[in-house]
Amino acid sequence: MLLRLAYLGVSNAFAMLRLLPMTDRDKNAEILALRHQITVLERQLGKGKIRFTPSDRAYLAALLHRLPLHVLRRLRLLVRPDTVLRWHRDLVARRHAASCRPKRPGRPRTVRSIRILVLRLAKENPSWGYRRLHGELLVLGVKVGASTVWEILKEAGIDPAPERNSSTWASFLRGQADALLACDFMETVTLSGVRMYVLLVIEHGSRRIHVLGATAHPTATWVAQAAKNLVMDLEDLGCRARFMIR
Repeated sequence: MLLRLAYLGVSNAFAMLRLLPMTDRDKNAEILALRHQITVLERQLGKGKIRFTPSDRAYLAALLHRLPLHVLRRLRLLVRPDTVLRWHRDLVARRHAASCRPKRPGRPRTVRSIRILVLRLAKENPSWGYRRLHGELLVLGVKVGASTVWEILKEAGIDPAPERNSSTWASFLRGQADALLACDFMETVTLSGVRMYVLLVIEHGSRRIHVLGATAHPTATWVAQAAKNLVMDLEDLGCRARFMIR
């Protein structure tokens, strides 16, 4: 019993001597570090290897990195002092990387006023391609790349100038709908079994269908006479059709 008391007395004396050169801040840091390490040990009772979570590492690194190295080496830690300092360096590096990371990936969007100007020039000058538009912008003092002009037109659904000037078959039909007629034969069989050919004409503009007649033998003379009758009927109706397609 006496030996145990003597051992405890000597241990406490050395502990007091170790605390004498430490400041109050160092003592508070050591106390908080010891408390947190006890929490880590209690959380991992029954497990083999002690593991520190990222939050544990961040807490200990922020708490102990300001202590001098010789003071840090005297603390009772579950890891080496160099490990704590490495945790702090990693924490600072991640924070710096997060602050330097751009908010949006890629290059910034073009100024809205430039986009409006490009679209206005393309609308007022449909024969200009993106390179011509780029040159006109440079003359106006607007510094923007040719590829940027291309992207602005593409995002707005505007094709390059050669495609804007070319006329497709669908656009031609829409533009000339009032002047177009389409004709064709429809084949049918009567109740008596006779095969008949019906000549039909449709107006593209109004989608009105004209039945010119039906015959079992559609000769050229019969078709010509049916067409003459159609022309007279259209003149009476005031139709402006000038072309017929089949």
